[in-house]
Amino acid sequence: MSEFKFACPVCGQHMICDASRGGSVMECPTCFQKILAPQASLANAKLILTGIKVSEKKIPARGDGGTENNFPTALLTSALVVALLVGAAMFVFRKQIFDNAPPVSAVRFNAAPTASDTNWTLTLVHAAIPDSPVVGRIHGQDFILERAAYLNFNGILILRHGAHGPVESGALIDFNGASADALAGKTINILADTNASARVTLRWKDENGALNSGHFNSNYALRLEFGALADNQLPGQIYLCTPDAEKSYLMGKFSADIVRPQPPGQ
Repeated sequence: MSEFKFACPVCGQHMICDASRGGSVMECPTCFQKILAPQASLANAKLILTGIKVSEKKIPARGDGGTENNFPTALLTSALVVALLVGAAMFVFRKQIFDNAPPVSAVRFNAAPTASDTNWTLTLVHAAIPDSPVVGRIHGQDFILERAAYLNFNGILILRHGAHGPVESGALIDFNGASADALAGKTINILADTNASARVTLRWKDENGALNSGHFNSNYALRLEFGALADNQLPGQIYLCTPDAEKSYLMGKFSADIVRPQPPGQ
């Protein structure tokens, strides 16, 4: 029996066919398409014939501009159009998008560290202030600083959860009318055995939603390190532990807005 060669009409792979199988269906070893081999009577040693793809519809070979090669181009074009539309929308509404984004400091922490004897101590020699915004526990409840303020008209430092309204979770430290300028650059260490210290007030809500307060004039441990005033801000870092049964404590860094008294007539 004689053999002849013919080409796959889809990928161009040369295939060998026995003359007795001319007109039969074969599978291309490269593209796995079903190909109808040409008749042996048409074979010529100097001519490589092309088979016929077995299909209900003619599928063009690669590179002939048919549907197979146009589909990726159409998909890419659609994706490009969508990307351009999204980019245009972000440009038009960029102010609303970025103005409404939460401040970085508000999402930096998900939870306060677990209360333990490592975090709570009335011995300042063991106190370590972390290089992060103030966190802690107040009356057994997690505390995460959202705003710090220094009331320059009565000398009170406020560290609070919640940026506006009454302080429902936080600490107030009364420096007896001292101005922010007087505290800037100063370090304050109050030992647990010190009498007549700055008044510390803790505030929290109980399980019924009622507001509670705890006041400490002595027997607490406090380290406060204030930085230099800048842009109406009083930066600092704090380590505070109070002698309540719940072992309340605050530790970390803050930057307090300086709230000054309103001028007369305003």
